[in-house]
Amino acid sequence: MAPAWSTYRVQLRREFPFAGLTAIADYLAALGVTHAYCSPSLQAVAGSTHGYDVVDPHRINPELGGIAGFASLAERLRALGLGTVLDIVPNHMALDGPANRWWWDVLANGPSSRYAHYFDIDWDSPERKLMGNVLVPVLGDHYGRVLEAGELQVTRDGASFVVRYHDHVLPLSPRSINDLLAAAANQVPSEELASIAAELGNLPHALVVDADLSRERSRGARIQLERLRRLVETRPEVVDAIDQELKAINDDPDALDDLLRRQNYRLAFWRTASDELDYRRFFNIESLVGLRVEDPDVFADTHSMISALVDGGLVNGLRVDHVDGLLDPPGYLERLADASSGAWVVVEKILAPDEALPDEWPVAGTTGYEFLNRVNGLFVSSASMPALTALYATFIDPSAGSSAGSSGSSGSSGSSVGASAEAGGGAAAPSYAEIVWESKMQIMREELRTEVERLTSLWALVAEQHRRYRDYTRRELRDGLREVLAAFPVYRTYVRPGSPIRAADRHVIRAAVAAATERRPELDPQMFDFLGGLLQLEYEGPLETELGLRFQQLSSPVMAKGVEDTAFYRYNRLVSLNEVGGSPDVVDGAVARFHRHNGAVAARWPTTLLTLATHDTKRGPDTRARINVLSEIPGQWAAAVAGWASHNAVHRSAAGPDRNAEYLLYQTLVGAWPIEADRMV
Repeated sequence: MAPAWSTYRVQLRREFPFAGLTAIADYLAALGVTHAYCSPSLQAVAGSTHGYDVVDPHRINPELGGIAGFASLAERLRALGLGTVLDIVPNHMALDGPANRWWWDVLANGPSSRYAHYFDIDWDSPERKLMGNVLVPVLGDHYGRVLEAGELQVTRDGASFVVRYHDHVLPLSPRSINDLLAAAANQVPSEELASIAAELGNLPHALVVDADLSRERSRGARIQLERLRRLVETRPEVVDAIDQELKAINDDPDALDDLLRRQNYRLAFWRTASDELDYRRFFNIESLVGLRVEDPDVFADTHSMISALVDGGLVNGLRVDHVDGLLDPPGYLERLADASSGAWVVVEKILAPDEALPDEWPVAGTTGYEFLNRVNGLFVSSASMPALTALYATFIDPSAGSSAGSSGSSGSSGSSVGASAEAGGGAAAPSYAEIVWESKMQIMREELRTEVERLTSLWALVAEQHRRYRDYTRRELRDGLREVLAAFPVYRTYVRPGSPIRAADRHVIRAAVAAATERRPELDPQMFDFLGGLLQLEYEGPLETELGLRFQQLSSPVMAKGVEDTAFYRYNRLVSLNEVGGSPDVVDGAVARFHRHNGAVAARWPTTLLTLATHDTKRGPDTRARINVLSEIPGQWAAAVAGWASHNAVHRSAAGPDRNAEYLLYQTLVGAWPIEADRMV
């Protein structure tokens, strides 16, 4: 690798494909860029604007120009002395009908699908109705109502049968169409169709996961569906009979319900996802299903194209998306290093302000969030934070200030806000730590409830096997689990079976357990100690190990959704600090410490990625820089806020934005002006 790279990230999409990037390659070279950094380029959902919703990792997205377009781009870049960095998405795939043939096969064949182990699916759900089934929560109303309203229909395309619900389409299990075909065979009559129906009905059940029987099922289904294809292409009367039976089923809710009950999935009201979803998602997005890349077969299949691009010289570096979502990030990165011939690799790893990237990871570094925040901190005056804290606290709750007026008052309220900020007194500032805790708890109660319940069920199974802990109720276990997750100060730990636990991970776990124990004194402290031991893999057993690993996989989305997507929009003291990888209550503008940190990073991670903005940052560096200036002029800022609040008091109502949102709006206007009204809203 060259001693110094300079990347330029390009967001590829149908409107700006590889050819568009090829056309500006001269411009990038003139800028001094060494590598074009491409957004995810494998086959994504049709019309995808970002590429993180991959449906086929074996293909380069044809909407971007396919492999030919990518090769042409790489050749042009190489001619200019430039290279290519590619963003890859190992954690999940998109559910997009037949476009994701692996998922399509899972829906058609259930646990017996050759791809069933590719996805993080709980086939042994505690919910009996979901045993061996995948929940598909896409209906706009309850299943029975949708069915009886005629919104679900089974249709035929040649020899293929699918269920349609508006834009959603799902396959029918080959085994489940035997009765339909047998009834049609009696109409014609047709011995060939009757034979096909009988053979399909005799296929091994989808719940039988024996490898030999699964292969027999797959092979048998292919043979019989090929026979059916030939039959419908040559016998119009057979087609008419099948279509008549289809119409009869679609017109009879009971018959259609019987057919749908034979599928390997359960169509359900979309609201059921928050309670009963039985596959791991990307955060709370049901259309993105988690991949089990910890399985060597799954890794090899999902990374074959990536390896080929690196081996062929078309890609020089990789940016790994959402590495914390994986079950075993260190193990994945070790496999990736082998599969990519030691190419330059950086990981999207969000480090807490005092957290370090694990030394043993075989990567060049991170994608630069920590650098972004340290640079941003240089332009924030820490000396002014008490004044800004007081201003913020008094503004959002004027009644709490010693001299603040009511929220509906005009000039007097504004004057008191200004005076309070200048003096550094007034109302007590809202606690950012408490906001983070409340936000995480809300996320776990609502958007990530199904993930928390699944982990609670696993913990209950583990506790049952240990006599000292089997009497804890499910409520106690759930409450304890939530408290420890909410107390986690980092996205996750990296405890691995068979490897010594890192001191940093042990410290994080023990601190979180201690904080949770203190917060909930009514819960048995031994329960928290038990969980702490499980998280450090101190107990042997497959369930115990799985609990420790799955907790780590859940703590990351709890942090991301609870902090980045919730707390950052509730604590608005100085919103330029509310940035991915940062902490609004940490202000460190010391230049000496900044240089010491850079020196330490240069010594250990000399080729890490540095950036001031990414496609995931909340605000651009220019907007942050403008808002940062407010920390240098707290008095003028307080006076401006008071004036605007007074001017806008007549427009304030219970239905409008609250004062916290109003304070956010004023900072946004400063940072983004001029801005269109629609965008501001």
